[in-house]
Parts: sequence; C-alpha cells; structure tokens
Amino acid sequence: MADLYRVTDLRLSLADMTKKPLFGAAPRIEILHGLSFGIARGEVLGIVGGSGSGKSTLGRVLVRLLEPSGGKVEFDGQDITHMSEDSLRPLRKQFQMIFQDPMSSLNPRRRVGAIIGAPLRLHGFDDVTGRVARALDHVGLPRGFRDRYPHELSGGQRQRVGIARAIAMEPEFILADEIVSGLDVSSQAQVLNLLSGLVRDLGLTLAFISHDLSVIRRLCGTVMVLQQGRIVEHSATADLFAAPKAAYTRELLDAIPLPDPDQVWA
Repeated sequence: MADLYRVTDLRLSLADMTKKPLFGAAPRIEILHGLSFGIARGEVLGIVGGSGSGKSTLGRVLVRLLEPSGGKVEFDGQDITHMSEDSLRPLRKQFQMIFQDPMSSLNPRRRVGAIIGAPLRLHGFDDVTGRVARALDHVGLPRGFRDRYPHELSGGQRQRVGIARAIAMEPEFILADEIVSGLDVSSQAQVLNLLSGLVRDLGLTLAFISHDLSVIRRLCGTVMVLQQGRIVEHSATADLFAAPKAAYTRELLDAIPLPDPDQVWA
C-alpha cells in the first residue's frame, strides 16, 4: 500500500526561551532528531511516548503547524516541508487535527453548528448546513446539538464536536493528539470505538498520539515509540506487545496499570 506520508531525516530545533540572553538570540534546543518513517493510506498509527518525547511536536510538523529545521515531509507525493502558507492552504482540508482539550479548541461564544461550519465556509465548501448535519450524524450527536454552546456539552460530547469538525472537511488524514486523556474510561471507550468506525467507513488515515499504550492497543494497527525525539521502536501493535525490542518500550508496557489492557474496554 502506498504511503500517504513519507518523512525522511526529520529534524526540528526550537529557541529555548528559558535561557534567552539579554542580547542576541536564544539558544536552540533539538526536539526531533532525524526521524524517518512512512504512514500508509488507511493506516492507524499510534505515536506513543512519555512527556518530552516529542510526539505532539511531531504531530504538529505532520500537519505543518510547525516547520521543520531539516529533512523532508511529503504528503500524497508533495513536498510540504517548507511550503508557503499560501501554497498549503488548498492542502489543509486534506489533513485535519483533533486537539487534546476541546474546551480550548472550541470557541465558547459560537454554537456547535457554527464551529463545525466555519472551516467549511473558509475552504469554499457548498451545502454547509447539510455537511454539518451529516458530520453530527457520523459522530452520533443529535442534529439539534448544532444550536448548543460548548459549555452545554459533556467532555465526551465536546470531543465528538471536535471530531465532527475534522471529518466534515472530508480529509484524507486526521491527527488526534491525546484526545481521550481527559475523559473517563467509559467516554474513552466510546470515542475510540467512534474513531475506529470512522476510519473504516470513511477510509481515513489516522495518527493517534498518546502516552498510554493500553489506548494505543485498542485502536492502532502499528505503533511508533518516541523517546527524547528519537524513534526507538516502530512495529505492528501485536508484535510490540508480544515482544518489545526497546528497553524504553518495556518500561511503557510495565506502566500499564492492568495486566490485560483490553479489560479497560470490555
């Protein structure tokens, strides 16, 4: 299966503002160190690692919210590594992001219908009202929710609105960044089941960022383990759980609170 993403020798350094001198530029700190991998069409890739591993930074590079310092990022055969914002604009509807905290990513002063519809109008989609309604259907929310505000929804419902906003654009790729970490176990299971169904029904490619391997196991077919901005393991999920190769991966597995992670989702 052809790769939708191809990443080669990806590097990223950012200014360390905690050490900014009185004069001159702040020193730079390396965040990502020469990452190379592909994401196949239709793949559900789990990106896992502890705090400071670089997983969320990598995700933002994939959807070009951050520009790499070096290497190459190709999306659907196009080099987007240093593509200008004007050139990226037509592509942005093809790769969408769902954020960790829906309360901070959903405008509290706008109703759900306007939140989902705004990017559709920005990118010139027709029948915005119909597309909003169908997106709500896909994520299992009543169409009447279009008239509600985010504060009137539960955490799981707000996350479904974030998912609806992403899929309404009919993207090829979705990046989900720690989107179940703030939910209770029941809501986590519902959101993961929803994502699994959307990947199947809509033919999506998904990268799912998490610090929790039990969540990754539930959803993802392949796993990439990051430690301090480097890939330490990249394999099929079943293989990783059966025979982890890296010591860091074994540490992450040992941190799972239940002996059988599937018990969480029973």
